[in-house]
Amino acid sequence: MKFFLFHLMPWPYLPEDFEQHHKSAWVTCPNTYYDPARGTTLYNHYLDQLEGAEELGFDGVCINEHHQNAYGTMPSPNLIAACLARTTKRVKIAVVGNALPLYDHPLRVAEEIAMLDVISGGRMISGQVIGHGPEYFSYGVNPTYARERFREAHELILKAWTENGPFAWEGKHYNFRYVNLWPKPLQQPHPPVWIPGIGSIETMEYVARKRFCYFALPYFHFDIYRRNFEQFRECCRKEGYDADPEQIGYLIPVYVADSDETARKEYQPHVWYFMKKLLLLPPQLGFPPGYVTPRSYHNVVGSFTRKNYMGTQNTWEDLIEGRFILAGSPATVREQLLSIVKELGIGILLCLFHIGSLPHELAQKNMYLFATQVMPHVRAELERTSARGLTPPALDQRAKHA
Repeated sequence: MKFFLFHLMPWPYLPEDFEQHHKSAWVTCPNTYYDPARGTTLYNHYLDQLEGAEELGFDGVCINEHHQNAYGTMPSPNLIAACLARTTKRVKIAVVGNALPLYDHPLRVAEEIAMLDVISGGRMISGQVIGHGPEYFSYGVNPTYARERFREAHELILKAWTENGPFAWEGKHYNFRYVNLWPKPLQQPHPPVWIPGIGSIETMEYVARKRFCYFALPYFHFDIYRRNFEQFRECCRKEGYDADPEQIGYLIPVYVADSDETARKEYQPHVWYFMKKLLLLPPQLGFPPGYVTPRSYHNVVGSFTRKNYMGTQNTWEDLIEGRFILAGSPATVREQLLSIVKELGIGILLCLFHIGSLPHELAQKNMYLFATQVMPHVRAELERTSARGLTPPALDQRAKHA
């Protein structure tokens, strides 16, 4: 089991009545709400949290790309990765990811990830994503070409990493007379590739075919993860193999406190800020025409029903019951986490320790308690389970299909 610290770098200072006057924290959210002086402190606190993952024993850190929004103030995750490549020595650095269809020059991604891989001594993980629907409005990219632009950019990047240049590339969306990557990545044949999704069948099939890592994006009812991971495993079986647990990643917000009551008291206001303000996004911005294929429409849009989507929950009990979050004492979080890991059969856990408007001090305390009182116990229990030859339910289901 690999443990990663995931960070969004959100803006925590939207006004209390924001959702009463605005329809979205994306695309149209006025940038007059952004204060660069406060941003200086925030970025440095967020970098402190990411760097702290190494000392606390995490296997890696995850950062991502979003544009023109309050949800995640990280339009260039590669810049953050560059900071981390020099200030850390051991942890993997996962950019999950670069939104390839937004780049008119995807070789820039190939070059920057290769640079980061060399600087970090071979610690980069390249997350490559289609990008969230609102990004297509922010960057003025036609969403009907999202998937074909992604596939072509992705194949170009892989070829640039793995084949000697110069060579020419002539495609539908990208044309280069000379592809001749300097530098080349340290990891061979290339850095590991992770591709996330929220239910697109085409994405699952593509990741299975390439034998990359598929991880499910957050904020949905546990039933959605159970469905998506089984669908991905079925895609792998159709490719003639069983998915390895480390091909499957699960991302979830986590909060650990001294007791269940303290966890709720400390965490709940910041979860509501995140849900009611930062997740505020009208469907026409979230799903621009052509962004989702007819084949995957039901799977993807069905994840956003009132029952299944975090942003439509109304009580703390709903959040806990649907396993939208893990929150409580160390013992409570250990129990919940072990149940989830064994049921889903995952090999990579991505934990969101900072959420919404959570203060820096509470985020650091949360990380410390998880790293010292949850993570070691979960690792040890999973090792004991493996040594006893016990099969998690998800893997047992997989074996029945073999």
